[in-house]
Amino acid sequence: MRPPIAALVVLLLVVAVVTVIGLDGIHATRVPQAVLNGEQQIAADTALSMRTAIDVEASSVHRTANTYPATSASTPTTTLKALTSARRAVVGSVLLDTRTGKLLAAGGKSVPLAGVDITRTASGHGVLRPRLVTSNGTRELLYFAKVTVPAQQDDANQDQLVNRADRQWLLVVSEVLPALTTFGDGRTAAVLDASGTALATTTRGTAAPAAADSGLPATASRAAKAGPDTDGSGSLLGATTGSRRTVAGWAQVASATGPGSTDDLGLVVFTSRAVPVATGATDYLPFALKAAVALAGVALLLGLALHFSVQRPLLRLYLSAGRLARGATEDGTAALEELYRPVPVHGFGELARIGRALESLRRQLLGESGPEEIPARRGAGYRALAVAGVVVVACWAVPMISVLNRADAASAVPAPVLADQQARTEIATNRIRQSLDQSYTDLTETAARLPGTSRADQAKVLRHALTDHRSYRSLYLLDRSGGITLRVGETPLRTLVHVPGGGGITTVNTSGRIPAIAAYAQIRAVKGKTSAAGVVLFGEIDVKALNSLLPRPKLGSVWVTDRNHRVLAASVGYRAFQSLPDSGLTRLARSTQGAPGTPGTATSAVLRTSSGPSVDAAAPLAQSGPTAHLGWHVVTAEPAAALQIPAMQAQQRTMLAGILGLTLGALCLGWLHVLVIRPLRSVAVLVARLAGGDRRTVLHPVNHDEIGSVTRSLELIRQALAEQDRAARSGHAAGPYRPLRENTLQR
Repeated sequence: MRPPIAALVVLLLVVAVVTVIGLDGIHATRVPQAVLNGEQQIAADTALSMRTAIDVEASSVHRTANTYPATSASTPTTTLKALTSARRAVVGSVLLDTRTGKLLAAGGKSVPLAGVDITRTASGHGVLRPRLVTSNGTRELLYFAKVTVPAQQDDANQDQLVNRADRQWLLVVSEVLPALTTFGDGRTAAVLDASGTALATTTRGTAAPAAADSGLPATASRAAKAGPDTDGSGSLLGATTGSRRTVAGWAQVASATGPGSTDDLGLVVFTSRAVPVATGATDYLPFALKAAVALAGVALLLGLALHFSVQRPLLRLYLSAGRLARGATEDGTAALEELYRPVPVHGFGELARIGRALESLRRQLLGESGPEEIPARRGAGYRALAVAGVVVVACWAVPMISVLNRADAASAVPAPVLADQQARTEIATNRIRQSLDQSYTDLTETAARLPGTSRADQAKVLRHALTDHRSYRSLYLLDRSGGITLRVGETPLRTLVHVPGGGGITTVNTSGRIPAIAAYAQIRAVKGKTSAAGVVLFGEIDVKALNSLLPRPKLGSVWVTDRNHRVLAASVGYRAFQSLPDSGLTRLARSTQGAPGTPGTATSAVLRTSSGPSVDAAAPLAQSGPTAHLGWHVVTAEPAAALQIPAMQAQQRTMLAGILGLTLGALCLGWLHVLVIRPLRSVAVLVARLAGGDRRTVLHPVNHDEIGSVTRSLELIRQALAEQDRAARSGHAAGPYRPLRENTLQR
């Protein structure tokens, strides 16, 4: 009986303390933490884009060198020209002997090789990592790749051929840093080297004066060098100018998931912009103290009510039942005196009915009266008391859940947070566009190697391309009638009936379980060379590879939709070609469309959903290139509750306190109902029957507690009354009561 009452009081007091701690932990600073987190994630997204660009370029240089059809007659000059002629970003290039480091051929500007150990670099395995070097005061990236050339065969003594070992050359290509794209009006982005020097800087729109905080880049560089204790990114607060303050983010370009091509470069992406500061800070402690005091009052009120209305009457009933049982089963004057003491009736409902029945049984044991009917319970019982307790707790909890500290979504989400969501959506869009553009570029390079070779060599080229490009499910050639003439990889999900002209990215199907997205390129006929097996090369892009580009920390759910706003890829579970999960997202995607013939612009908004306000954004996929005609969009949605916005945090924690208080209160009162109230109702029915003359029903104690003891005492009383009735029927004078030691049950 005591544990549920004590637990109710203690747990509600704990909820009161948790409410104070939780709401007092919300710090409504002049620059919300959500703004700092957003800038950090923008820096991390930009660093990811740069890391991907460097990795792709390093892999491309390696793949070009690996697939070069060198012969024993190849010279360093012709080899270098063939390897670099198609690469527009090359500043300078050289071909070196891997054993001696001797310069064999050079092209473009001078390649800075000072400090580069050629022999040691060439001895590495796999994709050789790029190096960051200085050339004429500017910083450039060096990409490395090995070129294997079959050895020349010399005629020795005119009658014996002597085969030499294959020659191996080292290709070194110098390029400028990948272009740094900045998203978000007023934002400045820079690439820093290990010393904190800015290697490249770009600005979107007009940067506010407060954003030019000269000390922040050096601070970001030092933070990046802090070592393994950091997660590779962070945020900083800069100087305040008027009503605006600089917010900065930084992120390492090095891979965070394992060894990568950029690990040794020491590059750091730094972004900053000036944001408006809040005019005042909100203190939630007074509200928390009031709510805690109110809940503590409810807890003490319920504890006292249950103590005086349930615990004390039940204990007195337990003592009265034990006293009557002793009087019915023991000899002596003391036992007789127990029977002559009336049973007081305490409480109400079931306890009052049991008390009246015990008083009737006492008189029956003394022979003062016969069986009598105990009237049924009138008025509210203890079940109503438990329900009233839940209602009292709900009077505190329901306002906490649905009324108090409610945040207005339109004003609670700061404008910089909404702008950051839009900027991050544009970055995600740019990352997807670059991936699709690269798939198309790689496919055109593969298509250029097909004419003039045999069918077996063409199949070999396609197999190498499929191995090098993990984003492809399959590569296949179509003839002019639309039939597949050569295929490597998995069976295509669907193919086009009509052979398209030109090249680009297209969706092959408009329904089904999996979207079929493919890059395609024409295979040009070369005069005097063998034609390819088909006229168009298709590379079916694996949707899983597209899905893997979408998830980013604190960006929320991300969807890629077609021109009809049907889902093609997503970072969450989806069904192909389904509509967006909320009509507001569809309207947001439509609002990005500009005038006819224009790609449209990104947009963002705070939308109300069934689960609460959501910070959403949408952006068109591309404005130019092979994906511009697709009309695709990228849509993102992040629940405002997941962002560290003080008003949303206060609402969330207030609701959590209300839910926690209501749940614990209902559980404790339910525990009391199961442990005390329901057994009391059963005992009240049994004792009423016993007082009414039922001597045949054996009373079995179910619980080992106060109610179980009352039941055992009633069973002893029943046995005494049954013995008394048998004696009366046999005509023996039994006196006022008859001891029943032989039937006494051990307690």
